[in-house]
Amino acid sequence: MRSSQHSSARPGGEVDFQLTGSPALSRSTVDRRELVRGDPGLLRALWENGRMLAVDPLGRALVTREEAAPHRRRLVDRPVTDAEPPEEAVLLGADGETGYWAVPVSEGEADAWAERVPESEREWLDLRFTGALLDDTGAGLLTTAVGLLSWHRRAAFCANCGAPSVASQAGWTRHCTGCGREEYPRTDPAVICLVHDGAGNVVLARQPTWPADRYSILAGFVETGESLEHCVVREVAEEVGVQVGEVRYLGSQPWPFPRSLMMGFTALAEPSAPLHPADGEIEQAHWVPRDRVRTALRAGGGVPGLILPGASSIARGMLEAWASAG
Repeated sequence: MRSSQHSSARPGGEVDFQLTGSPALSRSTVDRRELVRGDPGLLRALWENGRMLAVDPLGRALVTREEAAPHRRRLVDRPVTDAEPPEEAVLLGADGETGYWAVPVSEGEADAWAERVPESEREWLDLRFTGALLDDTGAGLLTTAVGLLSWHRRAAFCANCGAPSVASQAGWTRHCTGCGREEYPRTDPAVICLVHDGAGNVVLARQPTWPADRYSILAGFVETGESLEHCVVREVAEEVGVQVGEVRYLGSQPWPFPRSLMMGFTALAEPSAPLHPADGEIEQAHWVPRDRVRTALRAGGGVPGLILPGASSIARGMLEAWASAG
């Protein structure tokens, strides 16, 4: 797999390209402090100097508009007030001596938690919508919080013996009360691939459950015993019936819905190769010219008949990079 920082011409006139920046949910500034998670003294210090954010049952966090840039959002946190971290608190990381923590809150608790922010200035937004609107620190904190808290909701019982498990290591492990097994947050690897023909066209497809006119590039989960590159070839063939080559890595992004890591690739297909959408999985698939993608991007991400992925998705960054090349 190759990596370069700029677009460049390749043999035959094909244009090489790379992501122009970090995907929205790959940005982070805090130190995860893995080495302190089992040290009660160091954890106490990070708690006493801590800031806390809350995530509601819908995976939303409290945000407010940036005064200097109203289109941007700022993650709302607050100083910790309890003497000890609640059992469900998870350590997200630290900036110097300041620890950042997250807790899940119920609907009623969310209302109380937001009381310090004027009602007209607060919003509870999910990561898909707000990830690209946050600064690097906020994006990294919320991505980690959503992923960790989602894991805890789904891992209350031991996968080995079925006994209840309890959180430990500042929320980064769960300990089985029956067999003593330790479990760690799970990440499911997935590939997402921009398939193009080297002649200015890209494959865009839509799933049956998506809103009307919503299209994206192709994606799928990596199977046991499969390499990332082989997964790209298999998924493209299964979803649209096209054989691809020149599989090349672009970048990655956590996608905690609930626990994926999206690894972005580009691959080359024969020009005008016929598309055969997988029954029940892909409702429509089309070769879309670069100019139409550029028009949709200039319009903010969509035009009649073509709505592109949201700005928080690595798919959007991949399409932007491809559209700007050539």
